[in-house]
Amino acid sequence: MNPPPTFTHPRLRREAKTIQVMTALYCRDLHHPPAGTLCADCQELQEYALQRLQRCPFQEDKSTCAKCRVHCYQPALRERVRVMMRYAGPRMLRRHPILAVLHLLDGLRPAPEPAARRAPKT
Repeated sequence: MNPPPTFTHPRLRREAKTIQVMTALYCRDLHHPPAGTLCADCQELQEYALQRLQRCPFQEDKSTCAKCRVHCYQPALRERVRVMMRYAGPRMLRRHPILAVLHLLDGLRPAPEPAARRAPKT
């Protein structure tokens, strides 16, 4: 198991925390691992999502991954994350309302343009 990536920007730290909480909620409810742990599949998915967040070209300027024009997730893993978030998202409002609302607000941010499409700075 790889150590979790460290994020310097508060927004990225919060997004990483949201991924971890959503994964734990999903895994606990559906896979019933021992308390405080994740099953192997969910652990792998969480590590992958955190890795993708760490390598995101937009970093703190990003919107949510669902709105992004650059899909850096492998298609199968993107679908697994989508299923996990679709389950955990509504339940986050009750269990972690602040993280849930902030994640919803992040989704309202405009998706940044990929570097090749951005207008050059003058």
